[in-house]
Amino acid sequence: MLEAAILIVFPLVVLFAAFTDLFTMTISNRVSLILVAALALLAPFVGLDLETLGWNLLAAGIVFALGFFCFAMGWVGGGDVKFATVVTLWLGAGLAVSYFALFALMGGALTLAILYYRNQIMPQWVMAIGFMAQLHDKDKGVPYGVALAAAAIILYPETIWMQALVM
Repeated sequence: MLEAAILIVFPLVVLFAAFTDLFTMTISNRVSLILVAALALLAPFVGLDLETLGWNLLAAGIVFALGFFCFAMGWVGGGDVKFATVVTLWLGAGLAVSYFALFALMGGALTLAILYYRNQIMPQWVMAIGFMAQLHDKDKGVPYGVALAAAAIILYPETIWMQALVM
């Protein structure tokens, strides 16, 4: 049961966040709450001690502070900030810098791809698809949750969660 939870919960919720951000440009608070609750339930079973949890909380707090600054500047949405914070908590302090670097690179690539897409003339049938029209709208933001989720999925195999499966 623990193995299934480790293999399914985090990846599934993270992918859900990516798809909802892509299609609706929002990441529900429920996503972050589910991840926090799952972490609280599963942490004792994988050997996540209080010291490690403290460091993970510190790393997540730093991500939240940086994210809040970016939110205040209008660069990212609040859902992105909460999501990145909780993902950092799951990945751990040891992967926080890698996560930040990876999602920044992926976010930059995503932004460039969307800017290119927005400068193309699209056929009417493409623009009839709600999320495609929304992505094409130059007044809309970029669904950074996609980059945040992709980076999380790439780094997840290096976490204490996956290490618990091989022990």
